[in-house]
Amino acid sequence: MIRGLFRGSLGSKISELHATERKELHLAVSIRSFRAEKLSEFVGAIIDGDDMAAKEIKQHLQNYHIAVSRDIGLTRSWLRKNARGTERLGLVASSGAMRLRPEGIHVKSKIDPANWFLNGKEDIRSSYYLEEVATEFDIQGLELDWTGVCWDADFRRNGDEWGYYDFKGTKWQNVNDRYRRVYLANAYRVLLTRARQGMVIFVPVGDDSDQTRPKSFYDDTFAFLRSCGIAQL
Repeated sequence: MIRGLFRGSLGSKISELHATERKELHLAVSIRSFRAEKLSEFVGAIIDGDDMAAKEIKQHLQNYHIAVSRDIGLTRSWLRKNARGTERLGLVASSGAMRLRPEGIHVKSKIDPANWFLNGKEDIRSSYYLEEVATEFDIQGLELDWTGVCWDADFRRNGDEWGYYDFKGTKWQNVNDRYRRVYLANAYRVLLTRARQGMVIFVPVGDDSDQTRPKSFYDDTFAFLRSCGIAQL
């Protein structure tokens, strides 16, 4: 139903529903613990493209572990090293992250939520195995202890601003509809706020021989996250 709204202008679809915007119900408004509130503010600054504010807020997240990586192997190792006992860990990515597939991350391969969220470390279908990836549709409203947020070129830095893209056929296309842009930004907001203990953000290096994922699609995003005060693995 929700995905069907994106055929045409999302704004026109919403107007047809006589929707009313309620600022206090926005995803940026936190009603959870102090640490979760600071994380929400930190992520909000990232989504807003304000690296200076994000870096300042990051200082209040000393007990919350955050790192950024260019290597999916290091990302998995970091998660396994930090998780203790039965603490839950898993990979998450945007449903529009179509060009993470060369990294072995297939967002089109749907998870079985019960297996992914509940099964133990010995089950290859569980989040513990760090093979199957959950999207914002799977993870919204739920939390893990540790997450690996896999960042693709659908939401990427273009100089001093965010660019919004949808992968169609064989190439990325600009998203111009204002409501679809808000939706895409909020998808990343959801992904970045799912971990209770900490997260590592994986930004691929890219490949200049592949026109769908040249290094330039990822380097500015990585540099921006570093400027937000996030340490590199």
